[in-house]
Amino acid sequence: MRVHLLVAAAALSAALAGCGNSGSGPDTGPAGDIPDNTAFVAFTAADGKYRIKVPEGWQRSESGAVVTFTDKLNAIRVQTAPAAAAPTVESAKAAVPGVSPERAETVRRTAGSAVLLVYRADSAPDPVTGKVVPNEVERYAFWKNGTEATVTLSGPVGADNVDPWRTVTDSFTWLS
Repeated sequence: MRVHLLVAAAALSAALAGCGNSGSGPDTGPAGDIPDNTAFVAFTAADGKYRIKVPEGWQRSESGAVVTFTDKLNAIRVQTAPAAAAPTVESAKAAVPGVSPERAETVRRTAGSAVLLVYRADSAPDPVTGKVVPNEVERYAFWKNGTEATVTLSGPVGADNVDPWRTVTDSFTWLS
């Protein structure tokens, strides 16, 4: 009995020590923040059309011309499709019906020009809890030689993912 009490006291002491904030612990940031020390790894599409860097260790799923990388509350989705012409701001808006972008503009990235839409959208319901999280979404539409690649980045509203999302979109490279 005495051993059980000592173990319980030690566990309680450790738990209480973890509740305090000494100011010297790691900065965890709001839910969905991608840590500044995240390593990125290159992913090459199965058809060899593009390469993109994504955070190391994220879960990958593929379905046809769509590949999605997820980790906790964040997602990166890349989809390719035939397109006769380069996207415009208007065609990019039309591709996401029901969305009113906060920003819609042409931007420069390493792979060239892309149309960027920034908007908010709800996440899919959590399969266990059913909880829905409001997300900030950045959707980039790249085009080359009859192919459009759409890179969609999403994470919780308030998460500071500006630098990681820039790393991802600047790493997008056409291979063919």
